[in-house]
Amino acid sequence: MKVAVVKESAPGERRVALVPDAVAKLRAAGLEVLVESGAGDGAWLADDAFTEAGASIVSREEALQAADAVVMVGRPDERTIARLRAGQALFAMLAPLADPALARRLAEAGVTAISLDLIPRTSPRTQQMDALSSQANIAGYKAVLVGAAAFGRFFPMLMTAAGTARPARVLILGAGVAGLQAIGTARRLGAVVTAYDVRPETKGEVESLGATFLELTAVGPASGTGGYARALTEDERAAQQEELAGHIARQDVVITTAQVPGRRPPLLVTGEALKSMAAGSVVVDMGASVLGGNVEGSAPGETVVTENGVTLIGAGSLPSTMPAAASAMYARNISALLLYMVKDGSLVIDLADDLQAGVVVTHDSQVVHPALAGAEEPGSVETGAVETGAVETGAGESAAALADSAGGTTRVDGSSH
Repeated sequence: MKVAVVKESAPGERRVALVPDAVAKLRAAGLEVLVESGAGDGAWLADDAFTEAGASIVSREEALQAADAVVMVGRPDERTIARLRAGQALFAMLAPLADPALARRLAEAGVTAISLDLIPRTSPRTQQMDALSSQANIAGYKAVLVGAAAFGRFFPMLMTAAGTARPARVLILGAGVAGLQAIGTARRLGAVVTAYDVRPETKGEVESLGATFLELTAVGPASGTGGYARALTEDERAAQQEELAGHIARQDVVITTAQVPGRRPPLLVTGEALKSMAAGSVVVDMGASVLGGNVEGSAPGETVVTENGVTLIGAGSLPSTMPAAASAMYARNISALLLYMVKDGSLVIDLADDLQAGVVVTHDSQVVHPALAGAEEPGSVETGAVETGAVETGAGESAAALADSAGGTTRVDGSSH
């Protein structure tokens, strides 16, 4: 079986799907690895490093033509999709819930699409495959550095002959993977950190990192299943925003982390809350997306300064700004998933397997993921929330539903077993 790594085409994307260590692991499992020349350049991985690990360096055309499975970080562009052939498998973070049209396009091309951002998080066996968590760790770390760089004062308390500088006050909204990493990083930089999450059970994790847990009286517990939070009602969300505004006004740096696959992220910081903040304050919106953000007025990849002097940063792809670390983590995720799905040297699709049912988006020229059934437009997919105290993905439930209705296994070449 041939696995091909192609160079990412998205603007600013510097990650690569496999690193030399992962190539060696796949080679040891009997897989042949093809790497497009220059695929690792953005992560400072030269072609020679891949060759030494046992990969063959080829052109993009050869990689796409010869591969049984193509591995990427992000979604392929239209030109790449046009070069994929029926029967091939594509592994990537496709974000199909945000763009159901992509799933339909891949199905039409006969491609078996496997999306790592849909990994069910309800089983310990998926932890090593959880690309969302690995990349969220990096994003949470980098969000604090971005906020600190934009903040015009010190993060730690600093005592000098010229006077004493008080520590920065930092508020982290969301205590999921990214939020907890942000808390730890901000604490290591010496800031006084407060964190909020609608799930009261996260209080212990927040406090174990040396932060103060913010408890709102206007919103009750909102724990969901699988360790995530349930969606708030409109009344709860309005009450949450109003009470949060008073706390936000006293902060120097606010970092928001709530994201929802295929839907608009929950609005946590309103325009009125921004107006209450002091000049020189910084807000980093990790939930910023084309569908909206956690902060009113934020946009992905854009930094603006409000009329009252607050710097609002719509965080883009933060993991891409740390390509070496992000690529190494992602390579472990994707190689673990790939090897899980390979049996006797071939990729075997088994939709009765709850893990596979959670990640396989298209197969046999059909969109098979139940969460995408009937989806027409971005934002139309009915899911719960993910990451950082938003809402639950529901991936486990979708996988179970599909497993109940599917039977048998299929190899990517179309043969049934």
